[in-house]
Amino acid sequence: MRPDARVQAAADCLDRVLAGAPAEKALTAWARGARYAGSKDRAAVRDHVYDALRQKRLCAHLGGGETGRALMLGLIRSRGEAPEAFFTGERHAPAGLNAAEQQPPPPPPDAGFAELPDWLLPGLEARYGAALAPQLAALRQRAPVFLRVNGRKATRDTAIGHLAEDSIVAQPCAASGMALRVETGARAIARSRAFLAGMVELQDFSSQSAMERIPLYNGMKILDYCAGGGGKTLALAGRVEADFFAHDANPARMHDLPPRAARAGVEVRCLDASELARWAPYDLVLCDVPCSGSGTWRRDPDAKWRFTPERLAELTRTQDRILEAAAPMVAPRGLLVYATCSLLPDENEARVAQFCARRPGWRVAFSHQFPLSEGGDGFFVAQLERYAET
Repeated sequence: MRPDARVQAAADCLDRVLAGAPAEKALTAWARGARYAGSKDRAAVRDHVYDALRQKRLCAHLGGGETGRALMLGLIRSRGEAPEAFFTGERHAPAGLNAAEQQPPPPPPDAGFAELPDWLLPGLEARYGAALAPQLAALRQRAPVFLRVNGRKATRDTAIGHLAEDSIVAQPCAASGMALRVETGARAIARSRAFLAGMVELQDFSSQSAMERIPLYNGMKILDYCAGGGGKTLALAGRVEADFFAHDANPARMHDLPPRAARAGVEVRCLDASELARWAPYDLVLCDVPCSGSGTWRRDPDAKWRFTPERLAELTRTQDRILEAAAPMVAPRGLLVYATCSLLPDENEARVAQFCARRPGWRVAFSHQFPLSEGGDGFFVAQLERYAET
C-alpha cells in the first residue's frame, strides 16, 4: 500500500471507532477485508489510528472536525507534514482537500489539550497537582515496550544477548533489577528464541517495580486472586521458591497461564472458587483488580473516550467486593496486595482507605502510585497487613 492509501484506511477505521466500535475490532474488520495489505501496511494503519486517538482533541482541532478524515488531516498536520501529499484523490488515496480544509487551522491553546474526558480532570488535578501535566503529556505518546527477565532461566545480560540474536535491541532499566526496555524489534519479541525459551516475558516497567517491592520469603503460600494470564504470578515466581496458586472469577482468562508457567519453569496450581478455602490461609493474596486501565490508556486510547462516571462507580463497587472476598483468606500477619493499572484516586487510595476503615485489624504497610511520566504505565500498589484478627 502507498502511504496515501494507508491514510485512507486509517480514516475508515477511525470512522468505525467514532461510531462506537473498539479500535482493535475496527482494525481487525478492515484487515479481513484488505487481503492485499501486508504486515507493514497493517502496522502502519494501526499506528495511524492509535496516534490519532491518543491526541484526538488536537487532531480534531487541526483537522477541523471529528470524523476519520478530519482526524487524519489533523494528525498529519501535527507531524509537520504536508496534507497535500496524502490527500491527492488518486486511486485509493483520500479525496483532495476542499477549500475549507486548505485553510490553516487556528493555533491550539498555549496549554495544549487535555486528552481525557473533561469529567476526569478535577479529581486528577486534586490528586496530582503540578505533577499531572507530565502525565497528560505522556498520554499523548506511544507507550514504550518493556520485558521482564525470568531469573530462573537467564541473567539480564544473557537475555539481552539472546534477544540481540533476533535483532531485538534491549537496554537494562537502572531502577529495576530485571527490567529491559526494548529499543528496536518489539514486534519480533513473540517469535524470538529468548521469549520462546522462557527467558523473558512482556511486562510493563511499573508493574514489575510494584511486584519487586513485595516482601517475599521461601516457602510462602501465594494466591493470585485475579490472575488473568498470570503475569504477576510469574513475576513473583522469578524471585522466590513458593507455593503458587491462581484464581480468576472468569476461569477462561487463565487459559494462557499453564503454558506460560511451563515456559517459565514455574508450577502454578489454578483453583476454581470451590477450591480456595481448601488451601487457605495464604501468606500473600494478590488482588490485581479490574479497573479503568487509565494508567495504560496510551496502549488503548479509545478506552478513555468511552469511559463514563457510571463505569467508574461500577468498578469501585467491584473492587470493594474483591477486597472483602480476599481478606478472610489472608493468614495472620500476612499481606493482601491491592493493585491497579489506574491513575484515578477513586480506584486507588480511596479503596484502600475505605477497606481499612471497615476492617480495623488491617493497616497499610506500604503504598505507592507509579506515575505515567516515569516511562512505565500508571500503576498503584498497596500492601495491606493483617495485624490482628477481625
